[in-house]
Amino acid sequence: MKRIILSALMLLGLAFTAQSQEISKHALGIRLGDNNGFGGEVSYQLGLNQKNRLEFDLGWRNSSDVDAIKGVALYQWVWNIDGGFNWYAGVGGGLATWNHDYYTNNNNRYKDNGTYVFAAGDIGIEYRFKEAPITLSLDARPEIGSGYYDDDNFGFDVGLGVKFRF
Repeated sequence: MKRIILSALMLLGLAFTAQSQEISKHALGIRLGDNNGFGGEVSYQLGLNQKNRLEFDLGWRNSSDVDAIKGVALYQWVWNIDGGFNWYAGVGGGLATWNHDYYTNNNNRYKDNGTYVFAAGDIGIEYRFKEAPITLSLDARPEIGSGYYDDDNFGFDVGLGVKFRF
């Protein structure tokens, strides 16, 4: 009887460990997103444990009238869906600077610039390839802050990323 109970407990433990995700200690990659212009970010992830990580992104936004540089830091929780699929959610914030330069309809030049801070959330899904140290992700990042160039105070960024784990 003891062997049956011990065997059942071992099988149960094996089932739970088979579903656990692996968060890499380090991952470096790029993230392409859209937030008032198309831009890209260099992204770094630091695994804290098997369920949490930090993500740091340094990016630029570029449109016909606005250029911006943005730094973001996020704390993320990660949950396994199945196999190599994980979903994650996080909170954080950042700092950005922007330059707005355009001509009005009557050929008057308008120039403005500024710096703003913002709070950000993050929710996404990722797939980790087992054969290669590559992770693909798709996420959404709502942002709220002060000092946006268009006085909207709200941003929403959808991004596609690829990261190399090491």
